Amino acid sequence: MGLDPQGMIDRSGAESFAQTIIKRFSVKALGPRALAGSLSGGNLQKFIMGREILQNPSVLVICQPTWGVDAGSAAAIHQAIIDLANSGSAVIVISQDLDELLRLCDRLAVINSGKLSASRKVNDVTVDELGLLMGGHHAAIPSSGEHHAPRA
Repeated sequence: MGLDPQGMIDRSGAESFAQTIIKRFSVKALGPRALAGSLSGGNLQKFIMGREILQNPSVLVICQPTWGVDAGSAAAIHQAIIDLANSGSAVIVISQDLDELLRLCDRLAVINSGKLSASRKVNDVTVDELGLLMGGHHAAIPSSGEHHAPRA
């Protein structure tokens, strides 16, 4: 997908790319020419996530990647994000869904009242510690080099 030699949108390439997204991410749409406004919120979310992931960016920053989609679609989006990261892309996930973050991330940092906590390996932080960080208790959490009880 992109521009043709005259700098115009390659419509057949764009349509083909849209069809690939629709198929790969199970987007319910009337076809690759469907207007974004004709899609439900969940289908629009699947389309946008698919559009970004399938471009194989070297860096992808995503916020609430599975907001409004069903569990099956969320699982497919999660796997596509994991596959993208495994292919060498850097992926930064911003989410309010702690389970999603624990599933997708290698490292976590928490922002509370404009303060960013130290980045921690997911396997080195407990849910209780994350709760304290989310509550703004950054100083109460040991640094990532110290021993922690296993996550619940």
